[in-house]
Amino acid sequence: MFKKVLISDDYSSINQGVFAILDQLGITKVKQVQYCDDAYLEIKSAILNEEPYDLFITDLNFKTDHRQQKYTSGEELAAQLRNEYPDFKMIVYSVEDRLQKVRYLINSIKVNAFVCKGRDGLKDLSKAITAVDQDQIFLSGAVQQALNPKNNLEINDYDIELLSLLASGQSKEAISKQFKVNGITPSSLSSIEKKQAKLLLQFRANNATHLISIVKDLGLI
Repeated sequence: MFKKVLISDDYSSINQGVFAILDQLGITKVKQVQYCDDAYLEIKSAILNEEPYDLFITDLNFKTDHRQQKYTSGEELAAQLRNEYPDFKMIVYSVEDRLQKVRYLINSIKVNAFVCKGRDGLKDLSKAITAVDQDQIFLSGAVQQALNPKNNLEINDYDIELLSLLASGQSKEAISKQFKVNGITPSSLSSIEKKQAKLLLQFRANNATHLISIVKDLGLI
């Protein structure tokens, strides 16, 4: 079992619950920080002092305040740590439940587990820590579909932005103008219409309303 763990979460009440779970698992060397930058420096310092952390547990979203940060989210920090330390064990513990986001974190950033905060969050976290210690991937039940090959989740950031704007009630003409202003390509009305048509086929949706309903149910937006 892990011996030394770092927790990064800006809510102390959440950290208290995580501390309790770690204590139950016999893990006593635990430190908490409330900023991503502090977590990064703590991990680097521990490695330089030859007393590295075995596991990093992080939230994804952190409230901004007066302090300027290089890493403003757990996702950014996890990506940087994975780039520098390919074998470092990381668990994301977050209220996020969008399947596309979970899939990206597991498949692209290679975090070792994704645990949803909630009613069974701490129980799942305990299971995740045990699983990761045994070199297994763990996902909370609510997001396990993220790795189901039967779910067609192969959509990119452009698709997500388009779907989000359609869901907010914006017309394709308005979206085209907004894309042009923001430098998002392709931005022409015809391109947006073609993309929407492709998404309708991809998700087997009858119309735009049905499409939005499907992607929301899948947790993509």
